[in-house]
Amino acid sequence: MSLQTSTLNHMMKTSLREGQLNDARVYFDNNPTYRDVVSWNMMISGYVKSNQIHIARQLFDEMPERDIVSWNTLLLGLQKDKDQESTYQLYLQLQSSGLRPTSYTFSIVVSSVLGTVFNVLVPQFHAKIVSLGHHTSVYVGSALMRGYTDLGDHSALYCVFDDIVNKDMSLWNALILGYMELGLTDEAQKAFNRMPKKDVVSWTTLVDGYLKNNEVERARYIFDEMDEKNVVSWTAMITGYVGTDKCLDAIELFIQMMRLGPRPNQHTFASVLAACAKHSELLTGQQVHASLLKHGINIDIVLATAFVTMYAKCGDIEAAYCIFKEMPGKNLVSWNSILGCHARHGRGRAALDDFEKMINSGLQPNHITFINVLSACAHAGLVEEGERIFGCMGKTYGIQPEKEHYACMVDLYGKAGNLDKAKSLIECMPFEPDIVVWGALLGACGLHSDFEFGSNAANELHNLEKNHPAAYVLLSKIFGERGVWNSLTDLKQIMESKHMKKQKSGSWIG
Repeated sequence: MSLQTSTLNHMMKTSLREGQLNDARVYFDNNPTYRDVVSWNMMISGYVKSNQIHIARQLFDEMPERDIVSWNTLLLGLQKDKDQESTYQLYLQLQSSGLRPTSYTFSIVVSSVLGTVFNVLVPQFHAKIVSLGHHTSVYVGSALMRGYTDLGDHSALYCVFDDIVNKDMSLWNALILGYMELGLTDEAQKAFNRMPKKDVVSWTTLVDGYLKNNEVERARYIFDEMDEKNVVSWTAMITGYVGTDKCLDAIELFIQMMRLGPRPNQHTFASVLAACAKHSELLTGQQVHASLLKHGINIDIVLATAFVTMYAKCGDIEAAYCIFKEMPGKNLVSWNSILGCHARHGRGRAALDDFEKMINSGLQPNHITFINVLSACAHAGLVEEGERIFGCMGKTYGIQPEKEHYACMVDLYGKAGNLDKAKSLIECMPFEPDIVVWGALLGACGLHSDFEFGSNAANELHNLEKNHPAAYVLLSKIFGERGVWNSLTDLKQIMESKHMKKQKSGSWIG
């Protein structure tokens, strides 16, 4: 390499290390004579790291000569861009180029297809990996194990693991994780027991796996057996309790963590706030808030959103809105949280106003956004506004209404007494109505004591879920108010014979 080329590459490397991508590009453009494959690779890598994949691809296509680093760098960029088809096409071009793919190549391309329709290519990649002798690589093996987990093939998962002679802890952890994701908790436990050495990641993977398979007691047993627990371990157990509606256990464990464990992070606080929200523990939520402020912990957008949800669900709408207004860089989750807050508290106008502010901020709504806004309209009796929002979903935003949105509209019409419109909407739905839709109509019939529509809704609800108590409870209300005593007596006898209990009050929409 000539002195000039060496100098150019050094100057480019320095600029890229300091985050000065534009300066590096100036050096690159102004010295075409001294460029080599390293210069090109550095620029492609710089654009990949800055997520400007289209420019990286342009440079790659212009390269007079490529090495395997060039191909791997662009493959990594396409993987980051979640462009599975282009990743696979580039991999095919690499095979035709005469260059030999490396272990790193295969770890990229296998990882790129996970969770997509392209995961069917995993066995094809595996065959090529074996033919090139890369099947003993830990990195490739880990990627293949994730691939076969994605395909639900536990036999191939273990075969890949078994082919690797020098197994490290990360590979054992990958096997445990794969078994847990496939619901094979006993196999995961056996693999854990066979591990020559275990680290905190191994234990935490086992705990988290049991929690995700709803084996909470086994998870807590393993958690208590851990000699070393880090913040991830504690957070996993707390989050698992919240996910299985054991919110008081989550709060108690959080208090124990504050006393004995490591310092909680944002994810820990977000989980315990979710527990407070689910169990309406406003005082505990306020104490968590005070603790965060006392210790000077940064309240990022995830944590701020968790506070909004907690205060809203615990009934302190003013505190929720105050936190929301102070949030910098609100994202869609944040907006959906405050819109849901308005819906729960019947603040229809406020929901519509904030919906407009969200749109004006440049964010695009999703299906949750519309559920919240339509629900807010239903609770506030804003029929025309709800119709307008429902109508613009597909026309303006390209979001086709789902059953939940139709249920919101049925609830909206029903609460306003427009039962004919509610029934007509159900009849023209592009799919079969479910329990939530019929339940919304039945609730409206109970509100307005409409026997005809109520009986029809109750029958449909009964067909979908036999002996649903809501059907009997609301029909008994209608019969009683209309003085149909014989029918009411029959209903009571049916309820007693089925050992039904009246449901706690709640909304069909949420």
